[in-house]
Amino acid sequence: MPVLLPRGSPAEGRLGLHHGGVSLPVVMPDKFTKAKALVEKAVKLRRVFSVQGPYPAIRAALWARGWIERCLSSPLQREVSREDDETERWVGEKEENLNDMYDLMSRLVRNETTYFYWTTRRDDIHCHSLRSDQIINHYAKSGAFTTKVGICVNLRNLHWFDAADPDAFFPRCYRLGAEDEKHAFIEDFRRTACTSVLRHVIETHLRRHAEIDIQNTVGSVSEGRVENLQHPCVGSEIISTALRVCQDFLCGLKHGDLDVTAEKQPLLEEQQWVDFLQKYYMVVHKGAVIRGSSEFLADCEAMLARLQEVCPQLDTDGVCNIWIVKPGAKSRGRGIMCMNRLEKILSLVDTDRAVVKDSKWVVQKYLEQPLLVHGTKFDLRQWFLVTDWNPLTVWFYDECYLRFSTQPFSTKTLDSSVHLCNNSIQKHLHASRDRHPALPEDNMWSSSQFRTYLQQQQQREAEWELVVVPGMQQAVVHTLQTAQDYIEPRKASFELYGADFMLGNDLTPWLLEINASPTMACSTAVTSRLCPRVQVDTLKVVLDHSSNPSADTGGFRLIYKQAAVEVPYYVGVKLLVEGSPIRQTRPLLHRRTCSSPQELENRHNSQRQNSNRITKILPSDKENQEKSKLRKSAPSKKEFEMRADVHPNLQPYRSLTCQQLSVAHTEPGRKAQQIGLSAKATTLVPRSVSFSFQHPQSMSKGKVQSSADQKKPFSQSSFPKMSVPQQTTSTRAIPSFKDGLPCLDVLQLQPKVVKTTQICHSFNHGARKQIPLLCLERDKKIIQ
Repeated sequence: MPVLLPRGSPAEGRLGLHHGGVSLPVVMPDKFTKAKALVEKAVKLRRVFSVQGPYPAIRAALWARGWIERCLSSPLQREVSREDDETERWVGEKEENLNDMYDLMSRLVRNETTYFYWTTRRDDIHCHSLRSDQIINHYAKSGAFTTKVGICVNLRNLHWFDAADPDAFFPRCYRLGAEDEKHAFIEDFRRTACTSVLRHVIETHLRRHAEIDIQNTVGSVSEGRVENLQHPCVGSEIISTALRVCQDFLCGLKHGDLDVTAEKQPLLEEQQWVDFLQKYYMVVHKGAVIRGSSEFLADCEAMLARLQEVCPQLDTDGVCNIWIVKPGAKSRGRGIMCMNRLEKILSLVDTDRAVVKDSKWVVQKYLEQPLLVHGTKFDLRQWFLVTDWNPLTVWFYDECYLRFSTQPFSTKTLDSSVHLCNNSIQKHLHASRDRHPALPEDNMWSSSQFRTYLQQQQQREAEWELVVVPGMQQAVVHTLQTAQDYIEPRKASFELYGADFMLGNDLTPWLLEINASPTMACSTAVTSRLCPRVQVDTLKVVLDHSSNPSADTGGFRLIYKQAAVEVPYYVGVKLLVEGSPIRQTRPLLHRRTCSSPQELENRHNSQRQNSNRITKILPSDKENQEKSKLRKSAPSKKEFEMRADVHPNLQPYRSLTCQQLSVAHTEPGRKAQQIGLSAKATTLVPRSVSFSFQHPQSMSKGKVQSSADQKKPFSQSSFPKMSVPQQTTSTRAIPSFKDGLPCLDVLQLQPKVVKTTQICHSFNHGARKQIPLLCLERDKKIIQ
């Protein structure tokens, strides 16, 4: 079967098939049959992958497992950072060494679904567009801990997740774009300057005595004379001010200011702080001598001892008060500067208002007393893997590597070549002549080499397993805990991260930042050995261990797996409060005794005069017109139910039938005599009520029929709304009748008002009377 090779492919060049810009078909039946069989098997097992970026180790490891690569589109495949020299080398290597069989199989799966993605950037493939069985090496929204701003903000919430202090493993950090954090940084800088003064007094005293002991010239020259001859002098009030500020800080931590009722005044005014910092700069940066500092030596030592109990970073602060200013939107050390003057830091940040507005500037305390190797600063790159966010599952790699600076360490200079150990910066610099010859030329050590150094030079190799490794693991887990609520916990995802650490003199690890998509470039001998191994071991955890818990995981060790947390359904940030308005309560129903028919007639006449409704009544007789007007003014069932909702006492009467409630409308004298009521008969006159009419047959059975047409009440009011003045006589509620309750029977509904009769029991005697009733047609349906 003819096979079309891609134009410019290695096979085409070797076989000489490129003629005039046209790729000719080549018949390779054996190779094609084998490739097709492998492709069909891979597609059936869902083993199709795509890789974007310079990851030859990932490709090789997946090919060895029977996976087939589906090449991504050319723009995505070639869109890599030009600042990485290793990328260009990989592209050239791919064009020269790609196997023809893999190229053929890649073409055969070009229309198949990819089930494993490995990309450089998380935005190359959107997680939301993937199916649940498609694996990708990124999580969405991981910027909560992989950006300088995210880790700075979220680590402050650690106390909600674990009983740990972030200041014990993460240097103090502030967002200068946020006004409150900017003021907090200014206070921190000033307070650190005070502690630096106290430390300077102690260090100067120790250094002076050491020099005197070496020279054996004790008492030859007075202290004051030496100070005046060699350096400018500063008054001892700078020490007193520093002690006062530190004491005020300790009192604030112990809530000693809670008893102060008035607003607390600042300890120093702004101008006093300006004067203090200028003297501090003269002492620290220009070598000025503090007169009479030896008199405060004991006070300085006592104050530092008290501060040591509440400030975990006191030992690493030093005396120069150096801070690192980082633009939050850049990586690989770009734009990072070390500064030691407050006004310069603030002026630098204020120049870029757009970055400040987005809170992108981050300032972090620099570790001025790190652990040095042959007088040179270094940091560590440690890999860890997250395979699930709910439950949080963290894997820690058993080996890391060190990155050295090309210049000897010193706090007297703030040059990036001394303080920034990023390989992207140091690889462009030449090593200093003063650099120790035992340091590697490529500025990298493996952790194994560092452990050997600890054993040979300091006899501290055991502290690597006891202090360094546990400290790094705890820092990683604590950081992930604070960001767990922000990450989308997609099950078919994983991500490899690189954490940067520095070590203090006591080997305590300090977390600097966490990087997503750490570089896997084989730029040195150390990374050439470790980076491919890390990638292969990542696939062991993600692919092999997920299907077989007893599978080998390489150098990764499971260090944390929390219990699964049930995530509540997310309904968004818009909250809705539902309720009903509070209505004014109405008085309860009352029963009253009508003294005479004339009183009833006067009440009905008053009601008719106040009615504003227009009712069409057939002019057959005046009696019908009066009754129709009264019916029109009666409330509907809906109105009665609304009123019953307001009155708790009316709730049982929301849907009243004739068996539950009987209301006799007392007409003027003539009607009262027809139904046999005396002048003093008891009458119920509710303010608002809704009726259901039933057939006499259902009443005789003592139950209400359940048919739909029998349960329909009047849609409009059928009885007048009576307004009865409250009286002091007989205010009992609805009475219970001894005899059967009256009911109404509508024989038929016609456009005209018809007259019918219904047997009703007398309220007093139980005698059966013929009561003429009027009914107005509403909807041509039998209403009960």
